[in-house]
Amino acid sequence: MARGLNKAMLIGRLGADPEIRYMADGTPVANFNIATDRNVKKGDQWEKETDWHRIVAWRKLAEISGQYLHKGSLVYVEGQIRNRSWTDQAGNKRYITEIIANDMQMLDSKAGASGQPGSVSGYDLEPPPLEDEVPF
Repeated sequence: MARGLNKAMLIGRLGADPEIRYMADGTPVANFNIATDRNVKKGDQWEKETDWHRIVAWRKLAEISGQYLHKGSLVYVEGQIRNRSWTDQAGNKRYITEIIANDMQMLDSKAGASGQPGSVSGYDLEPPPLEDEVPF
């Protein structure tokens, strides 16, 4: 039986400090956006375009994100692409694409407490299931 693959690997800079919150059971979750640049040819010139990616980190990765990442931090994030939807307070259907982080490496020279870049893996820490997920 063929298996699917859902893996995103990004290197980019944070657009703002991570937002940390806690679920009712005390599980920490961090949300932050990172920017990645790509070159696009427009006519005879190459121009830089920026894409923004929403990152969601759970548990230990969330705690470390909140402690060590800040606006402008350079970070490598690896995770799964997830799409979800919800209805807002005005009754409008909203959609979002997120990267659920399961591995992260801080690439700034001042990233870790020891002054060395740090790496954290969350492979063994699966995020809680989303209520609107449909099993296949």
